[in-house]
Amino acid sequence: MAESGFPLLSVILWVPLAGAALVLLTRGRSAAAAVAMLAALVSLLAAVAMVAEFDPGVEGYQFLEERDWIAALDISYRLGVDGISVLMVLLTAILTPIVVATSWLSINRRVREYMAAMLLLETGLLGVFMALDLVLFYVFWELVLIPMYLLIGVWGGPNRIYATIKFFIFTFIGSVLMLLAILVIAFDAGSFNVILLPEIGVSSHLQTAVFGAFFLTFAIKAPMFPFHTWLPDAHVEAPTGGSVILAGVLLKMGGYGFLRYVLPLTPEAVDEFRVAVMALSVVAIINGALVAMMQRDLKKLVAYSSVSHMGFVTLGIFSQEQIGIDGAIVQMFSHGLVTGALFLCVGIVYDRTHTRLFADLGGFAKRMPVYALLLGFFSLASLGLPMMSGFVGEFMVLLAAFGWSYVAGVLSLLGVVLAAAYMLWMYKRVVFGELRSAAFARIPDANRVEVMALLPLVALVMWVGISPGTFVNLLDTATAAIATYR
Repeated sequence: MAESGFPLLSVILWVPLAGAALVLLTRGRSAAAAVAMLAALVSLLAAVAMVAEFDPGVEGYQFLEERDWIAALDISYRLGVDGISVLMVLLTAILTPIVVATSWLSINRRVREYMAAMLLLETGLLGVFMALDLVLFYVFWELVLIPMYLLIGVWGGPNRIYATIKFFIFTFIGSVLMLLAILVIAFDAGSFNVILLPEIGVSSHLQTAVFGAFFLTFAIKAPMFPFHTWLPDAHVEAPTGGSVILAGVLLKMGGYGFLRYVLPLTPEAVDEFRVAVMALSVVAIINGALVAMMQRDLKKLVAYSSVSHMGFVTLGIFSQEQIGIDGAIVQMFSHGLVTGALFLCVGIVYDRTHTRLFADLGGFAKRMPVYALLLGFFSLASLGLPMMSGFVGEFMVLLAAFGWSYVAGVLSLLGVVLAAAYMLWMYKRVVFGELRSAAFARIPDANRVEVMALLPLVALVMWVGISPGTFVNLLDTATAAIATYR
């Protein structure tokens, strides 16, 4: 365990919350966006410093911070990161300023409240990935629900009320189950300390119950088939920035929960239910891809592609092979970058045309060449083209899947083929052909803000694809320990 005298994690965590408070005190749209951007950038710089100082060879958690919170119950404010969480913290910190920058162009009402909700959401997400106390983890998990609910319900589309209620019901059920699991663990192990719990363990006769509660919670959030039905509605109705964070980071809470809590604390139950979970993962990969191919709405296609891609994440995690777990985490990081970028691309088109239907789109190659280039790049990254980030994680997961079962490997590989089919089909419908409306002949190409927001994601996608060892090396020590919990 590596402790730090400087509270770096607290800076990353609480600067966005302080920024949210300051945003609400500003006057004017530009001032609110400027304060939000400053807070997001400070948190990002601190996160980059954290990664630069992170030592991949050290076992356990680094940058530990611990203070008594509710001493009578032995509940502490305890933060730390290891190889599993460090990339998730970085991903959250990267996407937030990008969302703030692009939202300044697309959000025209209640801008202060929107920016404050986005920064509050960042704090909740960062807290989930940093918390090393079960109660603190639960608090941040619940905190995420509030701003996401507001982002969809206030700034969402015509059916936003339906989408928010569905989102709330699904996630609230998961939260109740998680709370029950936490209470069972606390009474059984006598501790909320996430660092100590894997050593203490959960009693064998309780593991199935704890596994079931945790599994449903994280499966809903991931989202795994058949618990994914809330996701397309939430994506379609959410504003662009909300969709970017929802797909880019919020879904990763499910995968992170499996890695941090399910595998280490309920190894016997994991062994018992592994076949079922792996089967559901394969079904998610294929079902998500097939449903994506059937969509008439560009945003729904990207949303269902997330179900398919996250199927690779759970497949790699429950293979319980180190290469599969490494691949799952790289896939989560890559999916956050690529799918976040794709939702930004969807938002660029919608802001100009006010439609997302394929029947209305087409012919943007000549009218919006820069946009067409960016959409093409991220489409290729999403389908897993070699030398791009999407290929790395999926390839590692496929190696683990083939090692576990040739049938699972072959069926999962079918998901890659289907991804190429629906992404190339999407790109053809949106970019090539003739403009479907005379009004589209006057729409502008991607502007400087939009291009500058997407370029960092282009660089990161290429970095992961060309030099994956830079990122995999951060994970190895932590994932080697996770793979031993059997």
